[in-house]
Amino acid sequence: MTIPSIPLNELGAHALISAYRRKELSPLEVTQSVLAHIERWEPYIHASYLLRPEIAMVQARASEARWQRGEPCGPLDGVPLTLKENIATRGDPMPLGTRASNLTPALTDAPPAARLFEAGAVMVCKTTMPDYGMLSSGLSSFHPLARNPWDLSKTPGGSSAGGGAAAAAGYGPLHVGTDIGGSLRLPAGWCGIFSLKPSLGRIPIDPPYTGRAAGPMTRTVADSALMMQALSLPDARDSMSLPYQAIAWDQFDRGVEILRGLRIGLLLEAGCGLAVEPEVRQAIEHAARIFERAGAIIEPMQPFMTQAMLDGMDHAWRMRSHLDLSALPAEKKATVLPYIQQWADSAAGMSGAQVFAAFSQFHATRLASVRACQPFDFVISPTSPMPAFAAELPSPTNDPLHPLEHIGFTVPYNMSEQPAASINCGYTRSGLPIGLQIAGRRFDDLGVLQVSRAFEMLRDPQRPWPQLSAAPEVLQSSASTS
Repeated sequence: MTIPSIPLNELGAHALISAYRRKELSPLEVTQSVLAHIERWEPYIHASYLLRPEIAMVQARASEARWQRGEPCGPLDGVPLTLKENIATRGDPMPLGTRASNLTPALTDAPPAARLFEAGAVMVCKTTMPDYGMLSSGLSSFHPLARNPWDLSKTPGGSSAGGGAAAAAGYGPLHVGTDIGGSLRLPAGWCGIFSLKPSLGRIPIDPPYTGRAAGPMTRTVADSALMMQALSLPDARDSMSLPYQAIAWDQFDRGVEILRGLRIGLLLEAGCGLAVEPEVRQAIEHAARIFERAGAIIEPMQPFMTQAMLDGMDHAWRMRSHLDLSALPAEKKATVLPYIQQWADSAAGMSGAQVFAAFSQFHATRLASVRACQPFDFVISPTSPMPAFAAELPSPTNDPLHPLEHIGFTVPYNMSEQPAASINCGYTRSGLPIGLQIAGRRFDDLGVLQVSRAFEMLRDPQRPWPQLSAAPEVLQSSASTS
């Protein structure tokens, strides 16, 4: 094998492992390349937290020694990795994106971190997120404002903001985020990358919570599938985890023939929240025609979400956050983003009956999602109704009383526990990526990867990944001073 003449930070995990095995590359030189690339990009996109090159180099040297002995410790040995900062790593503080957190070092690695370290991955940094992960943007009271590499005036999305930006900018091939209403898929859609929100419990996580999942964020389906080999291994700390299943993740590529005869529902309206913008709708309809030409049976779907469902979940989350913020000392609470404070405290007057009614919408959403998807093998839709919005905004509406109007396509699958991925399917006239969501039946994570891979092979040619030299100087200047 001859390594392509492209920067080492651009190589995927499969290519790196093959090159290590053939002794054509070493983890040390790859890590050095990734760190140098991060140094150039980071002043503009602010994707990283705990960027410590010296620690990454220690890990890379240990990996290099293992490869020299012919004894790699796992399927990701020596491959650069970033982790969202809310995934605990032993000895590191976990600010959760907010200045209100106590920066207490974590006592142990959370399950996703532990499994990836056991597999040999080299952590080059952790990645940024908004306050408490409760925004679909990179706005944070603790971290500098994260920006989208495709357009520095736009958000990378959230709450896995830094992970999406890092993947698009080329901070190595492997990234991990978390998702409770779209926090993996929204950044993936707005940054033009691939991400899988797995079935609830497929990837053990600590602490577990209703709808909460960790998942891979990568440039290719192949790299996400490779990560699943490690991420899906069992961990008893997750009381909501699925029984371990030895899934053949290496069978993610079954070719485009796998699409023939599949019944695929086409959902073009969420039934709640913001309307789908014309450019997004056109891109999704074009993706549907690609599936249809490959032999899939495309059937239009009626919306199954309602505004009452979305509002109920929103109000339940407000009350949870209100209780959390109320427990803080006044001086700590004052450091939280005003938008988050206003959103959470709007629940202060809710009665017990109102809270119960709001919380019941989680289950109502679950029932509606499963019922609507039952006739289909897979469901495709926009990941979000619009492309990336202004970086400085906490949400597309910029309204703390209507903050979640853009998650109507993503949040149902958190509640129904179904796997759902986002993959790029086109671009706006201004060059922003547009995400296609592919959802499968509960537990069919491998099927979602296989259908995503088939679309990856069939979709229109992709534009080159963002290059820093292409960013307008005025945006570089504004980003570096934010």
